[in-house]
Amino acid sequence: MNSVHPGVGTRAVDVAVVGAGLVGLATAWELRRRGRSVALIDPDPGAGASRAAAGMLAPVSEVQYQQESLYPLMGASAAEYPGFAASVEQAAGASVGYRVTETLVCGVDSSDRQALADLRQLQLSHGMAVEPLTLRGVRSLEPALTPRLSAAFRIPTDHQIDPRRLVTGLLAALVERDVTGVLLAGDVDGGPVRLLRVQARALLWDGQGVVTGVVLTDGQDVVADETILALGMGTGALDGLPDTCRLPLRPVHGDILRARLPAGPQRLIERTVRGLVHGVPVYLVPRVDGTIVIGATSREDDLGGVSAGGVFRLLRDAQALVPGVADLELREVMARARPGTPDDAPYLGRIRTSDGEPVPGLVVSTGHFRHGVLLTPLAARLAAQLVTDQAGTDPDADAAHLITTDPHRFDPSGLARRTVAAQASAPENRRT
Repeated sequence: MNSVHPGVGTRAVDVAVVGAGLVGLATAWELRRRGRSVALIDPDPGAGASRAAAGMLAPVSEVQYQQESLYPLMGASAAEYPGFAASVEQAAGASVGYRVTETLVCGVDSSDRQALADLRQLQLSHGMAVEPLTLRGVRSLEPALTPRLSAAFRIPTDHQIDPRRLVTGLLAALVERDVTGVLLAGDVDGGPVRLLRVQARALLWDGQGVVTGVVLTDGQDVVADETILALGMGTGALDGLPDTCRLPLRPVHGDILRARLPAGPQRLIERTVRGLVHGVPVYLVPRVDGTIVIGATSREDDLGGVSAGGVFRLLRDAQALVPGVADLELREVMARARPGTPDDAPYLGRIRTSDGEPVPGLVVSTGHFRHGVLLTPLAARLAAQLVTDQAGTDPDADAAHLITTDPHRFDPSGLARRTVAAQASAPENRRT
């Protein structure tokens, strides 16, 4: 690692949060509520994967095989959403688009029906509520659905939020503006937050192996007691990372569309509709303004922009579930890369040296992949607790979550095993 020391133009805070996607913004919000001063560093807050996300809060319908370790994370974070959304709305004075409308899951052919029925057995085995519906029953809920469905299920606990409104709400809750529109430090009901619209270039280190903040591309430094890296795919580009922070991440590109009926506020569907169309997943998420978010492809290729084939498949498959999609006005076509890990679980925890000792002052929170929006409240709370040494209301559950998200779980040297052992033997995790 490179040793970088403070220079001129230094700003001092309790915590530097690098990256202002939803996870970074929410982490800064949690820290502010705990009375910490924060520097939130990002040249374009909310413009990455958070900008494209559909915002499904789907701990049941997002279940996949052989990812059992993720289920508790997803369920716990979904349970935190009502309180989290309410607190942001109260501070921001505006809605963040949190809706508790249920999710409908549909299949088109006989193979889709069998696949969804098999998945339901897995979901039921983990105590999740998935209710079968008749074709008449599902079309009474959503008349715009095709009459040619092969199967339909209702998931009452899978809800949604509007990620773009949530970004706006968090920014409004975190910072205040003066009459010229310049962002100021917010200092009401918590610690001050400074939003720095600039890129972080490197970590700051002292001579004792302690991370003391970050160096910015404008030549200034942010000195902090703790630094949280919430950079997504940009994590590896930061100079001064310890070798043990070179975490395996892969970009998973997703194409996503936004469309609406061309006239008036009427809505084509009221509920989130997810489905399999000849084995291929697709979803439609309705917003209160009549917009429908259609997504999302999942490609691991070199095409950073929108895939023409992906857009075609999304429109084709969405229309197979809801024929009225053909009448929508296409408003936006977008693609973003989501940071994926080998097991699709995020990296959230303290970075450690090759000897298993924590690197003082350094926490990582990245790799949330397709669950970034869903995991936002839990990820923010756990990261804030780590750097403030505050326990949550369920320390055992939080300790289990941090083992699942251990950044070193893939380290071939056995660092992950030593990390787990160290966590288990920590005083706050020992049973008496």
